[in-house]
Amino acid sequence: MTVRVALYSRVSTRDKGQDAENQLVQLREFAAKQGWTIVAEYVDHASGSKSDREAFQQMFADGAKRKFDVLLFWSLDRLSREGVLETLQHLNRLTSYGIGYRSYTEQYLDSCGMFKDAIIGILSTLAKQERTRISERVRAGLAVARAKGKRLGRPTVAVNAATVRLLRAQGLSYATIARQMGISVGAAFRASK
Repeated sequence: MTVRVALYSRVSTRDKGQDAENQLVQLREFAAKQGWTIVAEYVDHASGSKSDREAFQQMFADGAKRKFDVLLFWSLDRLSREGVLETLQHLNRLTSYGIGYRSYTEQYLDSCGMFKDAIIGILSTLAKQERTRISERVRAGLAVARAKGKRLGRPTVAVNAATVRLLRAQGLSYATIARQMGISVGAAFRASK
């Protein structure tokens, strides 16, 4: 059975003098040595910190249609620099389509190889640690803001309860009262009690 491979190459707009062709030449040679048939090449000239890259999105759309069997990329940071969690989600998305993946420069990152489960386990652990670190940074930032006397959360809205009750007595709905007074329906309801 012939393995259909898609190549993904990315150079950042900040990588002056970089050319995606440098990556593609070696990816093509590697695919040929494996006996794979190249069916698509996706090239982005954009930062890897966001997933709204045109070729990146097209690659996933084609993957969902099973237009290729394996995605070959230069290195994980060429595929994505969004963070461990997002990168793991991209790899899992490929897997959910039945698409394998392989990094040219990181031989251990090969969903077709024997270390697939170990690598996904490591990436999952790193993603969990990343989520924990982000959560800790947010909590620390909130604590500093509180210590500086900053009020957190939604600002309190003064609601004239007498006006709400008067408008209710006139037969207006809570939604109409809320709209007229510039408050939420819930605030109007609570003020009427």
